Amino acid sequence: MYHNLKQHFWWSGMKRDVATFVSKCLICQQVKIEHQRASGLLQLLDIPVWKWDEISMDFVTGLPQTQRRHDAIWVVVDRLTKSAHFLPIRKDYSISRLAKIFQQEIVRLLHQRLYQTETYVSRLVFGKVCRKLREPGLSSVLPFILRQTVGERVIEGPDMIEVTNKKVVVAKEKLKEAHARQKSYADKHRKSLEFQSGDHVFLKVSPARG
Repeated sequence: MYHNLKQHFWWSGMKRDVATFVSKCLICQQVKIEHQRASGLLQLLDIPVWKWDEISMDFVTGLPQTQRRHDAIWVVVDRLTKSAHFLPIRKDYSISRLAKIFQQEIVRLLHQRLYQTETYVSRLVFGKVCRKLREPGLSSVLPFILRQTVGERVIEGPDMIEVTNKKVVVAKEKLKEAHARQKSYADKHRKSLEFQSGDHVFLKVSPARG
């Protein structure tokens, strides 16, 4: 506005007066182009505790149809390990249809892996306990042995579980490092801004198909 006005008018303190007027003008605030850094520092998501506790999803659409009329890909990614599943779908599938596919393809697969792991560990622990209980002199302390054996910590004993736990720890550390780099880079181009209850703000919205 100032550059347009100064071509036709001029008075002492004109630039300051124009800036004051624009700051109090509702229409000016709504239509003016932003020349300042984005407000608000980057807020990162919490790091998941375990594999497949939290997922991210994306839909790749606009693809050529396959023989089964699939024209989109549903990408499901574990946020911790970055393990991904790619499911062929159609972009006109309903929410209920997508939920059924998720149940069949993702939940079923994870349940099978968990069941196989628990079955293997249970057999391994049970076999060791049975062999140990056959040793002479254990009848008097048998109740104490069983009480110490039954519990969650037994499942964490085999090497397979220990290796998995170590991999999860490494994944968490790598994710923390990536988060730190991402936040450090993003905050260089943003400014800290806090709001109080009752403050009036402008919302920037983009039209989207819902």
